[in-house]
Amino acid sequence: MLWLKAFHVIFMVTWFAGLFYLPRLFVYHSDTQDAVSHDRFVIMERRLFILMTIGAALTAAFGSAMILRAPGLLDAGWLMTKFALVGALIAYHAMCFRAVTAFREGRNTRSSKWYRGFNEIPSVLLITIVLLAVLKPF
Repeated sequence: MLWLKAFHVIFMVTWFAGLFYLPRLFVYHSDTQDAVSHDRFVIMERRLFILMTIGAALTAAFGSAMILRAPGLLDAGWLMTKFALVGALIAYHAMCFRAVTAFREGRNTRSSKWYRGFNEIPSVLLITIVLLAVLKPF
């Protein structure tokens, strides 16, 4: 079980690295004016999105493996709350995909200021999820 947990955490870190950095790329991309910069950001965003999606999938796979090995965990209130927050994280991931697509197609309408705020969401989710997983308050 500890190996599963270790790999769950490793891939969660990979996923969050992308969730922290991709919106920062959106901040800079939304301020670009030239085609060369735009094209460079499109490539960077696509590649990072692929890597963070792999991290997300492996996080879910190792988390699911832990649940299969200890199904009694499903009775824990903290875990159900964590699942809800992970659902919000998946929705955020999907919003990042929509932004990657909008930038690639030249349809972005959001400002760098908006993306600066958007960039803070995974921090709040990470703090809450880690506190739930470590403290198991209920």
